[in-house]
Amino acid sequence: MTGHPSLDVRRIIVQLLSNMSESREVRTYLRRFSSAEQTRFAVIKIGGAIIRDHLEETAGSLALLHTVGLTPVVIHGGGPQLDARLDQLGIETEKRNGLRVTTPEVMDAAREVFAEQNLALVEAIRSRGVPAHGITEGIFDAEFVDRDLYGYVGEPVRVRTDRLRSIIRSGAIPILGCLGVASGGQILNMNADAATRILVDALQPMKIIFLSDTGGLLDGEGKVIEWVNLVTDYDHLMAQDWLHSGMRLKIEEIKRLLDASPDTTSVSITTPSALIRELFTHGGAGTLVRKGERILQIADRSDVDSPKLTALLEGSFGRSLRPGWWEGVNLESLIVSESYRGAALVTRLDDFPYLDKFAVAESARGDGTARAVWDTLVRNYPVIFWRSRDENPINGFYAGEADGSVRRGRWTIFWRGESDFDHIARAVKTIEDLPPSFEER
Repeated sequence: MTGHPSLDVRRIIVQLLSNMSESREVRTYLRRFSSAEQTRFAVIKIGGAIIRDHLEETAGSLALLHTVGLTPVVIHGGGPQLDARLDQLGIETEKRNGLRVTTPEVMDAAREVFAEQNLALVEAIRSRGVPAHGITEGIFDAEFVDRDLYGYVGEPVRVRTDRLRSIIRSGAIPILGCLGVASGGQILNMNADAATRILVDALQPMKIIFLSDTGGLLDGEGKVIEWVNLVTDYDHLMAQDWLHSGMRLKIEEIKRLLDASPDTTSVSITTPSALIRELFTHGGAGTLVRKGERILQIADRSDVDSPKLTALLEGSFGRSLRPGWWEGVNLESLIVSESYRGAALVTRLDDFPYLDKFAVAESARGDGTARAVWDTLVRNYPVIFWRSRDENPINGFYAGEADGSVRRGRWTIFWRGESDFDHIARAVKTIEDLPPSFEER
């Protein structure tokens, strides 16, 4: 079977995706991705261990994306397979600073292994009726990193995007290996994360995915770290003893990648089985790494950019604020991202802090902004009350973050950090009597 799958098949798959519990989010992401140029949908980097251990589910997820009209650019490694081949051949090798020292013998083995892994992934995708085009050499131009120290190891310096666009226009998923070509034609072994970085720089994709069998970046206890904000977290991460070798190099490459990308760009580290959820839901699955932005805490009304705040609130809630609302706010503090794409507005009611508004712009949903604002909120306000309409789609999140809640008419009132029943009862009564902030539809 060649060419694009039939429109009937696409409609069926879109319907299945839209029947997920997060159907509104799925439809939003489908529209967003479909509106982009084909080469700008996603770059997906696949580790060698994924091809070895999760080939079929990886191929299935990639084929599904193509079926709904989305063509990712896929780049893969093959480190574990190369380790096994070198062991079989009795060739000793070492790694320095996370890079494999590549002698001529290692280079010969690498070319064979990477070609085999590329073909395995291509054939697994084709077996699902989706065209795929494998290419291990000729996409990346490279230069020697340090011939004396690493041998035939290359630093990618250029991507031949014309070849990539030609493959995508033909209707196929491009599957790229990580071999570069130096001037003079010498083939060089490249770190897959470094190759991914320059590929992202050339294509500027909407999504960047690293598929990993660990499902994300693991902390010192082996647990997945859900969010990494490089502005605030990078130096702390680099100081940890448990971040070493390949994962340390991966974070360094991701930082270089994001430093050269727009502020809204992020990188997801997840598993093949969670790829669809990572792409099509706000919550995602795995570790989200973003360049990030500072989270500000503003106590003085004169320091608040009220037009930007109003635009955020009205855009997030889909309704207009009542006239004079801002003038009547008894501001305790505004916790807001620098770009005003996420905010928590805290006011003072009687003797307790009240989360008057928690809002995140549509463009920031799923990129970690909401979590960064929320974490700052609860760190600064261990005791906090808030309310939410019954139809609010994030009530499930609120329920998980709250210590208790109570229904009052169309509202659910939540609290966190308070255990005194009398205080809770008084706060609930005060909140229950608050007038609405927005105009009714």
